[in-house]
Amino acid sequence: MAVALAAVAGTTRSILLRDVDQRVALLLSQEANEFKNFVDIGRDPATNKPFTDTRELLKVFLERQYADPDEELLGLVAREHDPDPAKLAQVRDIRADLPLDDDAAARRRIFESPASTGTLDRPSGEVRWAKVEVALRGQDAQAAFVVAFHPEHDQARADQVFRVLLAISGVALLMTTGIGWVVAGRILKPVRLVRTTAAQLTEQDLTRRIPVQGKDDVAALAETFNGMLDRLERAFAGQRQFVDDAGHELRTPITIVRGHLELMGDDPAEREETVRIVTDELDRMSRIVEDLLLLAKAERPDFVTPEPVQLAELTADVYVKARTLGARDWQLAEVADGEARLDPQRVTQAMVQLAQNAVQHTAAGETIRIGSRVRGPLVEMYVADSGIGVRPQDAELIFERFRRGTTRRAASGGAGLGLSIVKAIAEGHRGQIRLQNTEGGGATFVLAWDGSAA
Repeated sequence: MAVALAAVAGTTRSILLRDVDQRVALLLSQEANEFKNFVDIGRDPATNKPFTDTRELLKVFLERQYADPDEELLGLVAREHDPDPAKLAQVRDIRADLPLDDDAAARRRIFESPASTGTLDRPSGEVRWAKVEVALRGQDAQAAFVVAFHPEHDQARADQVFRVLLAISGVALLMTTGIGWVVAGRILKPVRLVRTTAAQLTEQDLTRRIPVQGKDDVAALAETFNGMLDRLERAFAGQRQFVDDAGHELRTPITIVRGHLELMGDDPAEREETVRIVTDELDRMSRIVEDLLLLAKAERPDFVTPEPVQLAELTADVYVKARTLGARDWQLAEVADGEARLDPQRVTQAMVQLAQNAVQHTAAGETIRIGSRVRGPLVEMYVADSGIGVRPQDAELIFERFRRGTTRRAASGGAGLGLSIVKAIAEGHRGQIRLQNTEGGGATFVLAWDGSAA
């Protein structure tokens, strides 16, 4: 803004000085042309005939003119044996510090100059002049009419306007700087808050958020930053949960393995039993680690890869695979007809896990039904058993990691991660897992999602 204001002031000064130059040039040309015209058509008042005396011509013309305050009209006549020409001038005050009327050296330079116009640079100020030589009826040019203009006052006004503009521009610059400082401070306050919040964040404390006010770009930045903090908090929470769960669940089998190895004797039967127990615990540890890694991978965007799948074919494949899990009365209840977007491998994994869960909570010969259906935009696949069901207080707990009802799993039981994996697969498809009571007793787990948006 300072450069722009200075450019405006400088341009204004240049325009004003150019106007002064044009006005002076026009004035000099006008006065010179008027004198030329008077020489051609003027008459001596005493004889009413054309002028025959150069001095009289200049005197009469000067008496009939009225000069501006900074303008001088002079008649110069050469004198024998004297380098300084005689002068005829209007009697009036000139605002210049040293008018030509009082500067013999300047008059001589103009009179002797071969040019008709020019500029004199004097210590007292610049003078711009125009000259018309006078020669009457075959006489040599021994006289001249000179019009001179002193532009310093007009130039001073242009400089004064320039200084006023600079002063106004300075005040305007100070005002806009102050206003800009305040406005920029208010605009950038959320940005500073973002920086301060980011500096205060640690791995142990990711709960701080930036207050969002308004709907401008800065508010959008704050919302984006808060969203990033939410993702970071979930990621760190998942890491901590993974470490806590792994440490808690692996501690028991490690203790069992170490205890049996420390107490193992030389008896072959005892060694064989110890090896069997240790192998079983190591297999269980391996399953726990694989399940935990799968749950950790569920946070990644490529956890599921949806593709168009025929629901009838997928339901039939799940039914065939589930029948090998146990001696139960397996039934294919209903089959949806149509196509849906889903990850067939993940959905099959979830359905088989639900079937395995149903086998664990039913006795031999009890009924387990598998089916799929379409309800509006939702696609549902379900596993319904006729077992003991789930108590209402356990409906939410069973989907948590390492939980089986209201009690922790037994040392020899499952890891309690199956339903957590099913929930992760459902959420990966932007769906949900629901628990319902089976008519006649038992539990029904329904995997539901939008078949077109998965």
